[in-house]
Amino acid sequence: MILNKKEDKQMEILKLKPVFKDYIWGGTRLRDEFGFETDMDPVAEGWMLACHRDGMNTVDGGAYDGKTLEEVIEQTGSETLLGKKSCAFSDFPLLIKLIDAKNDLSIQVHPDDEYAKRVEHESGKTEIWYVLDADEGARLIYGFKKEISKEEFKNAIESNTLLDVLNSVEVKKGDLFFIEAGTVHAIGKGTLIAEIQQNSNSTYRVYDYGRLGKDGKPRELHIKKAVDVTVTKPPKYGTKPQGGKEAVAGGARTLLTSCPLFTVYRYEADGELELFADEDSFEHILVTGGSGRINGRAFKKGDSFLVPAGFGIYTISGKAEIIVTKI
Repeated sequence: MILNKKEDKQMEILKLKPVFKDYIWGGTRLRDEFGFETDMDPVAEGWMLACHRDGMNTVDGGAYDGKTLEEVIEQTGSETLLGKKSCAFSDFPLLIKLIDAKNDLSIQVHPDDEYAKRVEHESGKTEIWYVLDADEGARLIYGFKKEISKEEFKNAIESNTLLDVLNSVEVKKGDLFFIEAGTVHAIGKGTLIAEIQQNSNSTYRVYDYGRLGKDGKPRELHIKKAVDVTVTKPPKYGTKPQGGKEAVAGGARTLLTSCPLFTVYRYEADGELELFADEDSFEHILVTGGSGRINGRAFKKGDSFLVPAGFGIYTISGKAEIIVTKI
């Protein structure tokens, strides 16, 4: 999909239907707690904003009901829907997920833009994890304990001693992890996460706890590629949101992260909250708790909306927790 400029008119706010994934480590919380309707068991991921070859949202209601997000972009023009900053990207810029890890995910790493475009023909993958909930004692893998060489990393994989050199971190609700491309990582069991990432599905698995896939065979490892792209150092970032909680009219907000790829805020709406989508970027709304209305349209926990670039002021009313992302 090539992003382009086509129409020049204001559009309606789009409600998006999620795409679900049934990876073996998933659980039932996305169905049980968010009310998503799917026959998948387990339900590991809900792709809440997705315009990718491996998953594509469709629009729920309104003038574009039933159309895929890609079809809406092609019909309206990317700059109209996505904003001026979209012109810097060859494809849709973001992928946003809800992740329910009933069991440990594989230990993995993602390539940067240069490597991914050359080898995988898509963007690299830098992402953030915002922890919505975590069992007591839940942990995840985040980089290395200390700097090691590429050769030492390869030897640790092959000798089954990788866990000895990786940085294991206890995780709790409200933590924020910035997973820069090249950072070895793994979500641990008992965590519920909102993930905001570059629009890429390139993942190199380096360790999988000896598990078998649905076909009864060990899942594929990608050791050579992982060694190529991994930054074999401790993580550069902490585990807290970038900003502190601040009061705003109609609630409160916290800056989760701001980087050249995306800016993400968490809002706690309590009454009537006014937000603003300028011409530079669309805004994505992910409802992670509570209920209310967006410009008069009812929403509940788990709903996902795309506010077109240049929409201007829109209103969140009710008592709800939302994550707002823009490029």
